[in-house]
Amino acid sequence: MLPTWSERFKHRVDSNPLAKVDGLDDEPLGVARIAVTDGMAQDAVVLLEHAGHEVVLGFIESADLLSGALSDFDAIIVRSATKIPREVIENSGERLKVIGRAGVGVDNIDIIAAAGAGIPVVNAPRASTQSVIELTVGHLLSCLRHIPRADRGMRQDKWEKKAMKGTELFGKNLGLIGFGRIAQGVAALAQLFGMEVHTYDPYLPVKVAKAQNTTLHKKVDTLFQSCTHISIHCNYNDETHHLVNAERIALMPGKSLDGILCGNHIVNCARGGIIDEEALLDALNSGKVASAALDVFEQEPVLPGNKLIQHPNFHGTPHIGAATLEAQARVGRDIAHAVMTVLGGEQAETTVNSHLLK
Repeated sequence: MLPTWSERFKHRVDSNPLAKVDGLDDEPLGVARIAVTDGMAQDAVVLLEHAGHEVVLGFIESADLLSGALSDFDAIIVRSATKIPREVIENSGERLKVIGRAGVGVDNIDIIAAAGAGIPVVNAPRASTQSVIELTVGHLLSCLRHIPRADRGMRQDKWEKKAMKGTELFGKNLGLIGFGRIAQGVAALAQLFGMEVHTYDPYLPVKVAKAQNTTLHKKVDTLFQSCTHISIHCNYNDETHHLVNAERIALMPGKSLDGILCGNHIVNCARGGIIDEEALLDALNSGKVASAALDVFEQEPVLPGNKLIQHPNFHGTPHIGAATLEAQARVGRDIAHAVMTVLGGEQAETTVNSHLLK
């Protein structure tokens, strides 16, 4: 008889000294079986195990999920690699009590189907905020000063000093699509560089924009007309699919208010699919966009030979917005606490489908 999935992948992590882990209770809370499919900081695993729970680490293939692998578990914690569509939820039986997303976006989980099955979906929206803020600003600076392109040239023994004349952030208009925690952090740093910050967020109260000293646009088109630098900070959904397209890119001025022909620059460290990547490539080829940087893509991993990736004025990172030691520690602790809250019979603060639960 072949072993079950859980028997094949069962893995008890060597515990660190419990005194070094924040948030441990003196007494275990109870026993649940928790699948962690995309990895998690060891401190968080220790936290769950100290509470009396069994943690099973290991990626679960889609076929196994569809075959009901989750029927052996009370909870599952995923990142972006594991997909939990309606069919997986429907085949998971009645034991599953909570789905945890170790991160912000939950587009890889059918939260409506989960709510229909009475399963809360919790996430960790704050843990990676600072890391994504810093990566966004890093990409902006890299675009304007040709840092990736200069490095690639030097690795080929090229000294292209004359070709690397860049521009400054100072005096430029930065447009932020979405104005949540991450965008507000980017805005604060951008203002320190001397940028004027504009934002489009249909759900944002005007008083929040004013408090952050930013210009709030009622229409996304006027944001593009006003800004030479655009950074994406909204969720991906039907409304935001290809929100950044050829028509809107064409509206960008290419010239800043200080009279500098700085070109247009686009950065996305939010979610793939918000930018029409074919339109972005066309704009790079035509020169309408001077530089672009993405951390997220419509298809991940990006397929070999992708023309956008190969463009000299493009640089990218492989979805590493939350990939810092600090963020991973925070994500692990936050999602562990949220999952344990639900397992304890209470509603977690970060339940994203609470309005849908029966």
